[in-house]
Amino acid sequence: MQRGRSDALGATPDRDGVHFALYSSVAERVELCLFDDAGSQLRCVDLPDCTDGVWHGFEPGIGPGQRYGYRVHGPYAPASGRRCNPSKLLIDPYATSLTGEFRWNPAVFGDNALDSAACVPKSVVANVKAPLGRGPSVPWADTIFYELNLRGYTMRHPAVDEASRGTFTGLTNRAVLDYLRSLGVTSIELMPVHAFIDEHHLAELGLRNLWGYNTINFFAPMPRYAGHVADASLAFREMVESIHEAGLEVILDVAYNHTGESDHRGPTLSFRGIDNEAYYRLAPTDRAHYINDTGTGNTIDADSPVVRQLVLDSLRYWATVMGVDGFRFDLATVLGRHADGFSRSHPLLEAIGNDPVLRERKLIAEPWDPGPGGYQVGQFPSGWAEWNDRFRDAARRFWRGDADTGAELAERLHGSADLFGPSGRPPAASVNKITSHDGFTLADVVAYERRHNEANGEGNRDGHAHNYSMNYGVEGPTDDARILTLRRQHRLNLLATLLLSQGTPLLLAGDEFGNSQLGNNNGYAQDNEIGWLDWMQRDRDPDFVQSVRDLLWLRREHPLLRIRDYVHDGLTHAGKTTTVEWLNPDGSGRNDDHWRDTRAFTKLLVETGGSEFSALAVMINGWKEGMDFALPARVSGSGWHVAFTTAVDELALEGRRLHLPARSIVLAVSGDA
Repeated sequence: MQRGRSDALGATPDRDGVHFALYSSVAERVELCLFDDAGSQLRCVDLPDCTDGVWHGFEPGIGPGQRYGYRVHGPYAPASGRRCNPSKLLIDPYATSLTGEFRWNPAVFGDNALDSAACVPKSVVANVKAPLGRGPSVPWADTIFYELNLRGYTMRHPAVDEASRGTFTGLTNRAVLDYLRSLGVTSIELMPVHAFIDEHHLAELGLRNLWGYNTINFFAPMPRYAGHVADASLAFREMVESIHEAGLEVILDVAYNHTGESDHRGPTLSFRGIDNEAYYRLAPTDRAHYINDTGTGNTIDADSPVVRQLVLDSLRYWATVMGVDGFRFDLATVLGRHADGFSRSHPLLEAIGNDPVLRERKLIAEPWDPGPGGYQVGQFPSGWAEWNDRFRDAARRFWRGDADTGAELAERLHGSADLFGPSGRPPAASVNKITSHDGFTLADVVAYERRHNEANGEGNRDGHAHNYSMNYGVEGPTDDARILTLRRQHRLNLLATLLLSQGTPLLLAGDEFGNSQLGNNNGYAQDNEIGWLDWMQRDRDPDFVQSVRDLLWLRREHPLLRIRDYVHDGLTHAGKTTTVEWLNPDGSGRNDDHWRDTRAFTKLLVETGGSEFSALAVMINGWKEGMDFALPARVSGSGWHVAFTTAVDELALEGRRLHLPARSIVLAVSGDA
């Protein structure tokens, strides 16, 4: 080989051959191994030079499509944190394409001399691709996320052909995109599509990872999702272009907090065998073991310059070359962790937020991890939004009837100013959710009081034990019409709470039509009918789907439902003043005493400017009995009408008065709004 370049990690083709570069501060020698299309090793050659820890070389006469891997020679001393083993073929951390299936076998473990080449995916030299154009760039205040699993969403979709189900191509289907657009969401949040493997215990149980939070490479799309398209990157780009053409954003869920190499007993596939100490946070008193702040066996070391560069390079690649409009960071607290805990000013968080490419994309943190001090809701820096589980819990507890939850719900309806206001961020920083992939679906929130995860093979010990759910007297499915009516209204109350609140809503795919996972609240291992959406359910209650569409339309049509800043004593902008009032059911103003154990109140939003007047009233009755509500006299002449209700029967305002049935919500709109 020739010396080649050291300034670009990965495999970079030119007209004469390919430049290869791999960082390893502990390697004594690095072999590049080339493979034919059948996976047979052709030859191994040493990278001839090392510059500042980057081993590099140029191989003439090869080009895009060439399969390869690395063997790193160096110390194998687990007690010292070093795990080099040249019998293990290693994936290039910067490979943008992988081919071949991972196979569990004794050879993939690092404590033996068995050759693992036949059991691991091969890296592939990829063509250089031009950046994709930007998506629609939806303003934060107008954003509505729709979280879906690529495979689970399309595996049973009636309009998607068999060959395209569970693939990137499946999401290009016109019927799928037309449905998403007609629903009224703005941004598709894809669960992880980075290349991942199935956990060892799942393989032994005959199960498969559906969710994808077990990454082995942060540049290459999952080969399983390519379908009949040879290049998974090309298939992903075509999907992004189709989604953009439908007027929707693509948000990518990314798990930079750990890798699929798991704990000290896990496989050696890439990072561990290249430079274990550079990529992972090791136990300070026993460097043979890993810090496990993620609950998955290992934790990436956000303090490592190599890790920071890897994360930034990966994000820029997906934002530019792959056309992604934003990122949701799984267990994002890890990205702000020093050895002594989380810091909102961590260099990695600051680098992401200040990057000229990334700061123009949406950045959403899952602001917790299982490690010490890992719960950091409201603590991320300016420019970041965060998943808000406080919203989820407040809404679920209120609507199932828990005592003393009205004040908490009001705070969440207001956009959680207590959490995000102190850092100067707007209501949009609060990503409100009732459900997500992690936990019960909405249909299961109102049908199960206990998790039913037996199919996961973990003795029903996995998943959340506390779900703030209720079953109305029957655990699971029932034919009781009364219970079904109550459950349906409960679901609609929760969705109305979500979509009538300040902040950025996140809707879980399938909740709009009652998709169930049969009480499984940790469906990561259910790549089957449990984890796949049941599209037949959509046709069983089309009126419910239409109600969700109506809520999404109302949110789009009424700016007062998505105010761009917090309103306390009044907010003036562009010559208009917005005020918010919290009222008792009789229309009088509330004080602190009124919030004690209350389950009925009105949130009144009024906007005035010159001769213009518009107002919205969100009326909530969480009691088991109906109640009379009234709007204050000063707004009674504005021609109010009921724009939406979760009540079973139609309602109408009589002047400024309304009888609101038990456990229901009304959105009343002034005639000028």
